[in-house]
Amino acid sequence: MTQTLTKTTFAEFVESKPEDKRYELHRGVIVEMARPLGGHEEVIGFLVNKLVVQYEQLELPYLIPKQALVKLPDEETSYLPDVLVLNRPCLESEPLWKKFSTVQNASSIPLVVEVVSTNWRDDYLAKLKNYEEIGIPEYWIVDYLGLGKTRYIGNPKSPTISIYYLLGGEYQVSYFREGDRLSSPTFPELNLTAEQIFQAGATVK
Repeated sequence: MTQTLTKTTFAEFVESKPEDKRYELHRGVIVEMARPLGGHEEVIGFLVNKLVVQYEQLELPYLIPKQALVKLPDEETSYLPDVLVLNRPCLESEPLWKKFSTVQNASSIPLVVEVVSTNWRDDYLAKLKNYEEIGIPEYWIVDYLGLGKTRYIGNPKSPTISIYYLLGGEYQVSYFREGDRLSSPTFPELNLTAEQIFQAGATVK
């Protein structure tokens, strides 16, 4: 017997989803996100602290919200990124921001970071494709446990940070491992190695 999944609209999703759990909307299907591991949360906290220091030093009008959504403009899909850097002045042009803490314009989103967990396929496939289509300038995939397939993180598999950046409307990618210093178009002065990020995730087992 074929199971039919109940579809919902974005408006229905944001009006009814419980606030005590993490959900995303994938083509009209509500998906409950797995409870993150301690190391996952440590990596997110570490990155948020480092990025906030960067944009405050550069006096950029950015902010990092806690639970904001990124919606695909023409699809019933919305993601809850692990780290979302927003351009505050552009939020005035976001029709869903004030009521639903949701953005959908590339100009509002300088950088998105996804920290890989058991749903790594979403980060490397669907979200990569959709963030590129939206036109988000920079997208990091932080695979601190080396969970992705070898086609994404090399053979033998090892913890890897993939930084995708738009060039001519398409994502180009650079990979960072061990002591490699990250190269970020959004934060060119960021002095941070891949290993420093991986170690943040290793402090909690």
